[in-house]
Amino acid sequence: MSFLFGHREQRASWIPEPPIPTNGSQGSGNFARVDLSRTEASLQKVAVWSCVDLVATVAETMPLDYFPRPRDAHPLPAWMADLAGDGYGLPDWIHQFIWSGMLRGNVYGITAAWDPKRGTPTQIVLQHPDLVGVALGEDGQPDWRVNGETVARESMWHQRAHTAPGRLLGLSPIALQATTISTGISALRFGASWFEDGAHPSGILSSDQALDARQALTAKERFMAAVHGRREPAVLGNGWKYQSIQISPNESQFLETNNYTAAECCRIFGPGFAEIFGYETGGSLTYSNIEQRSIDLLTYAVDPWLVRIERALSALLPRGQVVRFNRAALVRTDLLTRYRAHAIALQNRFKVVNEVRDLEEMSPVPWGDQPNETGPSSSDPEGGQP
Repeated sequence: MSFLFGHREQRASWIPEPPIPTNGSQGSGNFARVDLSRTEASLQKVAVWSCVDLVATVAETMPLDYFPRPRDAHPLPAWMADLAGDGYGLPDWIHQFIWSGMLRGNVYGITAAWDPKRGTPTQIVLQHPDLVGVALGEDGQPDWRVNGETVARESMWHQRAHTAPGRLLGLSPIALQATTISTGISALRFGASWFEDGAHPSGILSSDQALDARQALTAKERFMAAVHGRREPAVLGNGWKYQSIQISPNESQFLETNNYTAAECCRIFGPGFAEIFGYETGGSLTYSNIEQRSIDLLTYAVDPWLVRIERALSALLPRGQVVRFNRAALVRTDLLTRYRAHAIALQNRFKVVNEVRDLEEMSPVPWGDQPNETGPSSSDPEGGQP
């Protein structure tokens, strides 16, 4: 649930009816209000799902390095490799972290184990954000409840994004932008009803003869019996005419509304998302190659969340120890560009052969741990031979 510091908010009750009129209703509308009170509801909008899934998937699949000392990478501590203690591993935990943070602006966890020396958590079980509530206690400190049960303050682990002065909880992008998201979802429902549920007649069967109600019904039933479920042409007698009604999708408003709200939903999560997914935004990024697209993805979409995770996990370690994502794994270059970069690194002696071979997923060689004996040439600024 979403709460002001010390005061409960009634979510979803203020969401206005999306301005999507049904055909011929003149704005009366008969669609049920889109309820975004549950976190998963907003994922019905493809753009919302795409943004969250993109960041969460990239983060959980990106290598995470542990540095007990600067520039000295080691495998993750065993307890951090499965931080939830449920056997699914840290990548699954990271995916949940981003899912909760991006959709609700808050990540909640219950500490299930502690380091006895440092007093920091070594096992954190993340909680569904809709099941967490907080209120201001008599002593001015927050009292937490999860699924209706009180949780000890020292056991509650809370990380927030989109912070505002005077608020304990981070702001929820879904709650703040509910009108845009609910409009997009309603547009999709309206379009589905229009084209699938018979919101308009498929055609008109007319006759130049006067028909009473019984004759009209008989003609309709016979025509439907002749064409229903078949691809054969219908044969009509003298005086009968069938006209199919073709409705332009644009006339039902839902396509334009859907495209507009898709780009707007992407903007909720930050710059660059709409361009990455190719939604019409009035101006888009152009990608000259795969490498540049990966850099833009990392810079504008993913990196802020990677930094949040790095800080949260590093805070669990002893002072001076940190974890960092290997962002180079996301930046894929073409073969020639990659080999040129390796050559520069070797010539300038800030990498050795085995480090390069490791990046190329090749086994080390016995002589590959020593720097290149030939230093950079004074006549070649990039370190190549003259």
